[in-house]
Amino acid sequence: MSAGTYTPRPGAAPLPRMIAAQAALETRMLLRNGEQLLLTVVIPTLLLVLFSAVDIIDTGTGEPVDFLTPGVLALAVMSTAFTGQAIATGFERRYGVLKRLGASPLPRWALMAAKTLAVLVTEVLQVALLTVIAFALGWSPQGSPFAVLLLLVLGTVAFSGLGLLMAGTLKAEATLAAANLVFLLLLVGGGVIVPLDRFPGAAQSVLGLLPISALSDGLRDVLQHGAGMPWGDLGILAVWAVLGLGAAARFFRWE
Repeated sequence: MSAGTYTPRPGAAPLPRMIAAQAALETRMLLRNGEQLLLTVVIPTLLLVLFSAVDIIDTGTGEPVDFLTPGVLALAVMSTAFTGQAIATGFERRYGVLKRLGASPLPRWALMAAKTLAVLVTEVLQVALLTVIAFALGWSPQGSPFAVLLLLVLGTVAFSGLGLLMAGTLKAEATLAAANLVFLLLLVGGGVIVPLDRFPGAAQSVLGLLPISALSDGLRDVLQHGAGMPWGDLGILAVWAVLGLGAAARFFRWE
C-alpha cells in the first residue's frame, strides 16, 4: 500500500455529475408531490378521457379525441413547465433553499439547468402516458414527429421562463394563487378544450397570441390535420421563450 492511498481529495464533483444529481433530486421531489401529480397527470388525463367519451362541447368534424389530444398535450407542458415549476420554485425561494443552493459548488445557472431537465423528464412521462390513453380512445395522429418535438421543446422553454419569472418576483403565496389562476384561465381560453373559433373575433386575435394557444393550435395543425411545420405558432412560442427567459434572468431574486 503506497503512501497517500487514502489521502482525502476535497473538491466539487464534475459539473455534469452535479447537474445530473440535482436533476434526479428535482424529478423525485416533483413526482412525490401530490399537488404536482394532480396538475401534471390527473387533470390532463381526466380531461382527455371525459371530453373524448362525453359529447359536451363541439369539437368540429372527426373524432373528439383527435381534437382534444393535442390540446391536452399542450396543457401537460404548461402544467409542468409553468404552473408546477413556478409553485415549487417560489416556495423553495421563500424557505431559503435557493439561497443555500446558490452558495453550493453548483452554479446558479446549473441549478436552473437541472430544474429544466427535471421538467423535461416529467414531460416525457406525461406525453407517454397521455399518448397511450389517446391511442386506447381511438386517436389517429398525423404529421411530422419532428414538428411535434420542436413545438413541445419551444413550448417548454417559453412556459419555463414565465414560471421562473413568476417564482422569482412574487411571494410564494402570491405565486401559488397566480399560477393556479393562470392555469385555469388558459385552460378555458387557450384553445385546449374549447376551440378558439368559438370566441368573439376580437378575442380570438388576442387569445391566439398566448403561448398555450400557439402550442395547442400548432400541435393540432400537425397531429390532426397533417400540416407541415407551423412556423407562425413556432414564432409566437419563440418570442415568449426569449421574453420569459430574458425577464427571468433580469428580475429573478434568489432571496
